[in-house]
Amino acid sequence: RIIIYAMSVFSTKALVTAAALTFVRRAVSSVRSYTAGTDEVERAQFAANQTAQTETIFDKILRKEIPADVVHEDDQCIAFRDVNPQAPTHILIIPRKRIAMLMQAEPADAELLGHLLLTANQIADKEGLDRGFRIVINNGVEAAQSVYHLHVHLLGGRQMKWPPG
Repeated sequence: RIIIYAMSVFSTKALVTAAALTFVRRAVSSVRSYTAGTDEVERAQFAANQTAQTETIFDKILRKEIPADVVHEDDQCIAFRDVNPQAPTHILIIPRKRIAMLMQAEPADAELLGHLLLTANQIADKEGLDRGFRIVINNGVEAAQSVYHLHVHLLGGRQMKWPPG
């Protein structure tokens, strides 16, 4: 997508200029911390080496520094469409409170965790997922967690397979 965008911005006769190539190189390197690998497992392995204090792409979305297709927002969480959907409906629900992963949640987070699931249910209803949907929370490198800010995947709009992994 970045290369196509660069070509449309910098090309006049379908020739990519040196400026366009520089633009692409900078754009690619700026997102490398998120897209370190070619697949979700490689991104998860890269992300596992980051510290809990490392800023994530979700922090930037919460601050509105990166645009997102937001479908829900309240005082506890925000939900937006995944940019790499794995189903016709693929929405991420993230808490405003930074919790790196589910295993780091504390008893005081119980209300927030419940709110995330109830929000997923409300969004599924609005999205017309009356035939069913799947909720996924990846936790750690072996679960392919690629962003260390707790998030709930809401997947639907097609027949899911079992087992999921």
